[in-house]
Amino acid sequence: MAERNEYTPDTFCWVDLATTDAAAARQFYTALFDWEADDVPAGDAGSYTMMRKNGRQVCGLFGMASAMKEKGVPPSWMSYVSVTSADDSAAKVGEFGGTIIQPPFDVMKDGRMAVVKDPDGAVFSLWEARANIGAQIVNEPDTWCWNEVYSNNIALSRKFYADVFNWTTKVDDSSGEGEYYEWQLNGRSHAGLLKIQPDWGAVPPNWAVYFLTDNLKAKIDKAVDLGGTIIYSHLEISGTGSFGLLKDPQGAVFNIFQPAA
Repeated sequence: MAERNEYTPDTFCWVDLATTDAAAARQFYTALFDWEADDVPAGDAGSYTMMRKNGRQVCGLFGMASAMKEKGVPPSWMSYVSVTSADDSAAKVGEFGGTIIQPPFDVMKDGRMAVVKDPDGAVFSLWEARANIGAQIVNEPDTWCWNEVYSNNIALSRKFYADVFNWTTKVDDSSGEGEYYEWQLNGRSHAGLLKIQPDWGAVPPNWAVYFLTDNLKAKIDKAVDLGGTIIYSHLEISGTGSFGLLKDPQGAVFNIFQPAA
């Protein structure tokens, strides 16, 4: 069991889902991943659903506010980077060409966060942990395991994240989808970078999330039975594993990954 009690600053620590129908999304994901759902108070925002496995936090979800729905914001998964100071990191995002969507604010006693966008348009969040570090269990079946940004401009993305978080990149061309980069911090890979390909269609720059499974086919079949949609399935990368890209019933996209034996 890959339990976590802390995160290295400038690495990902949490993912959550903003959705148009929190009750339906809760039903879909608890059935798909065998998660336990726990609704916790979230101040003026109402409640926030904490998803757990064996009592440990895996990820979260919440219903989008009316204003977000009216603006046509689609349901989507958000990736959070652990930072020492949300204020300082948000300032660096702005300094190096990114956009601050929501300036830093306190999330009760849990932490302080900001929502930002990189220069290419991919949105992510900054998380300054206080009482809540983020995911307490990762990298095992039915938990979050990877984050990956899809970019129209690889050079721009590499410079921005290097400037803001001191990330470096390691090239891996085995994906079959073009040159792939692993984001590294202190020589350790923790996320990915891939150029948006012409045959993907109208895919905007975004941070994608991955959940681990030990049986990709069974998990994809179950997702479909529960009302999900297959975008692609069983993309195999030699020596790495197999992937499936799915859309939940409300329209949020996520990946499922089965490592190579």
